[in-house]
Amino acid sequence: MKSSINVFPSKGILMGCLLCALVCGIFTSQLYAQEAPKDSLKLIQLNEVIVISAGKQLDHQKQRKPLSTLDEFLESSRSINMVKRGAYAWEPTINDMASERLAITIDGMQIFGACTDKMDPITSYVDVSNLAEAQIGSGQQGAAFGNTIGGGINLKLDKSNFKPTGWNASLESAFESNYTMRVFGGELNYSDEKFYLNTDVIYRKADNYKAGGDEEVLFSQFEKYNFSVNSGYKLAEGKSIAATLIYDEANDVGYPALTMDVSLARAVIGSVSFNQDTLFGNFSNWESKMYYNTIKHVMDDTKRPDVPIHMDMPGWSETAGFYTQANLNKEKHHFFFKLDGFYNKSYAEMTMYPTNSNEPLMFMLTWPDVRTKNVGFYAEDHIPLSNASVKLSTRLAFHSNTVADDFGLNSLKIFYPEMDRTNTRFLKSFSAQYHKMLNDFHLNGGISYGERAPSVSEGYGFYLFNSFDNHDYIGDPSLTTESSAEANISVTYKKPIFEITAAANYFHVFNYIIGVVDNSLSTMTIGAEGVKIYTNLDYAQLFNASLSGRYSISNAFKLTGQVSYHRGVDDAGENLPLISPLSYRSAIDFYKNQFSASLSVDGAGEQTNYNPTYGETKSAAYATLSASFGKRFFINDNDLFVKTGIENILDTNYSTYTDWNNIPRMGRNFYVTISYSVN
Repeated sequence: MKSSINVFPSKGILMGCLLCALVCGIFTSQLYAQEAPKDSLKLIQLNEVIVISAGKQLDHQKQRKPLSTLDEFLESSRSINMVKRGAYAWEPTINDMASERLAITIDGMQIFGACTDKMDPITSYVDVSNLAEAQIGSGQQGAAFGNTIGGGINLKLDKSNFKPTGWNASLESAFESNYTMRVFGGELNYSDEKFYLNTDVIYRKADNYKAGGDEEVLFSQFEKYNFSVNSGYKLAEGKSIAATLIYDEANDVGYPALTMDVSLARAVIGSVSFNQDTLFGNFSNWESKMYYNTIKHVMDDTKRPDVPIHMDMPGWSETAGFYTQANLNKEKHHFFFKLDGFYNKSYAEMTMYPTNSNEPLMFMLTWPDVRTKNVGFYAEDHIPLSNASVKLSTRLAFHSNTVADDFGLNSLKIFYPEMDRTNTRFLKSFSAQYHKMLNDFHLNGGISYGERAPSVSEGYGFYLFNSFDNHDYIGDPSLTTESSAEANISVTYKKPIFEITAAANYFHVFNYIIGVVDNSLSTMTIGAEGVKIYTNLDYAQLFNASLSGRYSISNAFKLTGQVSYHRGVDDAGENLPLISPLSYRSAIDFYKNQFSASLSVDGAGEQTNYNPTYGETKSAAYATLSASFGKRFFINDNDLFVKTGIENILDTNYSTYTDWNNIPRMGRNFYVTISYSVN
């Protein structure tokens, strides 16, 4: 235990350094411009924006793998790592914190998965064909999207927005050799000054993939359809309405790291919105949206051999919500205000079918029809100063959970006889960020405080099996609200051809929620080692540091690289699970005369700070090498773009700290992408 504490930076030294940096004015999360912000995106002060825009040829050239899955796009981020349970539906993490501690939205809409095993993160219900970019905020910089501890991700939909482009269309296809993935997609769009209509469809199908050395990873196949349409109509100059519909369905999804697969994961997502450029007084950029989404998720073990007892595990999630937001410029103050709210119903059940048909079926509610209400108000003020700027922000929210199903309530009362049907909380967050320019240096940093309510599983889950540590989990409706004090700092030295950034952040998480073994309880799942109850630890500490840079060797060649260090311990000095070891990535990219090429390396050191209590085993060091080459052709007024590449060139057999139950990653993979656009 002492060794764990010794390798974590001393809290006193760390906080002293960060507070000293705060006093000196050396602050924040990422570089942002001196000029006063002009729109809500700049006001949000995101740490990172990943451009996706799969239908645009110019973006294709700058992307190493244009029609990759959204999971792969997100994993290319500086800020995000992905937990893998198979080849499909990876779970994003920010600052080594997973989905419970993040605010993830699609075009500002709150959406919640319907799987108790987290097999359907929100990111699995859209595709690159829908999206323009992924907006990423670390810590309370993501609070504009909702209550969060670790950060936020907003997946922004791609829209024409009344550009006078007329009709345009594109057809796209891709093939990947390793798991014979086939991708077919197309778009048909129209836009003028009064009206726009964007439609797209994409289909993906993959077989089992092979790890390094031609090792087949069974139950890693998947099939996915995605269709979306969004449109807008300009009512008058500066006033418009818009509507969006997304239909996403995945079938026959294998999860090699889990004991069950998925026969159906389906989402229907819709919204209508009103936009007005100017409002009364100095208010501007007023946007109001109402939305609704419904998700059905069905876990299935019928294709698995030697199943001790067959189970059906369907889940449903239904969410209705709204937000209204606007900017206000008043002298040196640039305000952004947002009022939002949602109502969610989460219901999941499990039926066990004994091998002896004469025995009765076993049924239980794993999510007992939990109704969640949340109404929040977010505000920020961006204040430009002389060669500096300050951003102050806050989120205040009312949050309540109600168990609507009597059978589920009575099941939980076995463990909590005095529990109430409804639990309410008042959630708060505050943040202060500072930016200073000193010649070619950008000195940034900030401090913040945030709170989040327990997830449905943490509060109300009933015998949820976790295959990572082989334990059943039970929620606790009386959990204390989790909160976090955060400090961050970064220094950027920037020249036209050269840039380097050193950054670090520290989270002290109070009432940290995690599963703790209760030896007095019996397991429900056959073969499970024990039962854990979600519990508040006094605190946990997380520290992240990175060094990243870019160098423009010439107009055609650019070199980029990043190395990062992560650490996480609980209140006893024991290692937290799923904390990244030292990791690195570097790439050299070429772009000239419509040719593009890249050579990249990704790797990590040996995972030494792991914890077997949570099912972790040591992951070995690894490095992979990848390359790509692309060419853009002009055919009359149309575009043809071809890109090909090789991933994991050396066919390395490896797994990382985020690979559930150490399932190996994909081995050598050849891919080709073809896109043809008609303007």
